[in-house]
Amino acid sequence: MSQQEKFLRFPLYRRIEHWTMVISFVTLAVTGLVQRYSGNPVSELVFTLLGGIESVRIIHRIASIVLMLVTIFHFGELFYGWYVKRGPLSMLPGKEDLVAAWKQLRYNLGFERAAPKQGFYTFEEKFEYWALIWGTIIMGISGFFLWNPITAAKYLPGEWIPVAKAAHGNEAVLAVLAVAFWHFYHVFIKHFNTSMYFGTMTREEMEHYHPLVLEEEPYILPSPKDPAFKRRKKTFTITYGVAAVIMLAAVFGFVRVEETAVESPPEIAEIADIEAYSPAIPTPSPSAIPLLQAPSIGTSWEDGFGDLFAERCGECHKSEGGFANLDLTNYQGALKGGNSGPAIHPGASGISLIIIWTYDGEHPGKFGADELAEIRQWIDAGAPEK
Repeated sequence: MSQQEKFLRFPLYRRIEHWTMVISFVTLAVTGLVQRYSGNPVSELVFTLLGGIESVRIIHRIASIVLMLVTIFHFGELFYGWYVKRGPLSMLPGKEDLVAAWKQLRYNLGFERAAPKQGFYTFEEKFEYWALIWGTIIMGISGFFLWNPITAAKYLPGEWIPVAKAAHGNEAVLAVLAVAFWHFYHVFIKHFNTSMYFGTMTREEMEHYHPLVLEEEPYILPSPKDPAFKRRKKTFTITYGVAAVIMLAAVFGFVRVEETAVESPPEIAEIADIEAYSPAIPTPSPSAIPLLQAPSIGTSWEDGFGDLFAERCGECHKSEGGFANLDLTNYQGALKGGNSGPAIHPGASGISLIIIWTYDGEHPGKFGADELAEIRQWIDAGAPEK
C-alpha cells in the first residue's frame, strides 16, 4: 500500500467541536487572566482594546456559555456513539495506559529500545482529555459561585465564595500552562499533527503513533436499516432529548438566576468641575466601639432578636402591606426576604441585607453600634431561631 494512504481520525463534526472549544478556551483564558491580574500593564492594555472591564466581563461570560453548550453537545455525541453506534469507548483509561506511560518514561531515559505501541488514543491524549473534563467541572462549579454569589450563599457558607474565586483563578492558570506546554509540545513540536485540520493521518503516521489501530479488527458501523439500531436510536432521541432540555434549562438558570455584576462608575470628565467640601468644624476622630462583654439582646430569634426587629422594622416591614414585600415580624419572613432578596443569610452577615441597609445609619430603621455588632454575631452563628 502507498505510504500516503489516508486514515480518517476526526470527522468534520469533531473538528468543528474542537475548534469551537479552542475559541471558547482562548477567549476565557484572555478575559479571565486579565481580571485576575488586573494591575498588570498587559491587562490594562487588553481592557482598553476590549472596551473596559464591563465588556471584558460580558465577553468572558459569553465564552463560558459557549463552553457549556459545547459540553452538552459532546456528552450527547459520546452517548450516541457508544449506545446507538456501538462504538468503542476509546478515551477510557485502562491498565494498558499505565504500562504505556511507564514504558514511555523508560524509553525517554534510554532503558527501552522502542517506544510503546498505542491505540487510537495515546495515554498522553487520554490524560489531556480527562484533565479537560476535570477542569471544566471545577470551572463550572466555581464559576457559578462567582456569577451567582447570593444564590450560592443561600445553601453554603459565605466563606465558599472566596474559595471558589481561588479555585477558579488557579485552575485557569493551570489550564493555560497545560495547554501552552503539554498540548503545544505534543501537537506542534514533537509532531505537527494536522489531523484536527484535515481529519486524516497517513499510514506512516498511524504506524508511528497509533500502530495498534492497524493491528485491530476494524470497527464496522451498524446498518441504519437494522431494527435494533433503529430501536436504540429512538431510545437515544427520547432520553437525550429530555436530558438536553434539562441541561439547557440549567444553563439558562446559571445565567439568569440573579443580577450581581457591579458596573464601574463612569470616568470623571473634568476634575476641575468638582467642588471640594471643606467643613467649618474639623471632623472629630471616631471613638472606639467598646467590646461586647456578653450578649444583651439574646442568642436567638425567639430570645430577643425577633422582638428587636419587630420594634425597629415592623412598622414598615410587616406581614400585610409590608414595604418591598418584606416581613420582618417573623423569622421565616426575614429568611425569605422581599424584592431585594433575603434580609438574613445565616452564617454570612457580610451579605445579609439587614446589615447592609442599616450599617450607614441612613435607613429609617436604625440600630446602635452595639446592636449591629450583636446582630452580626447572631447571623454569623447561623441565625438560630430558638
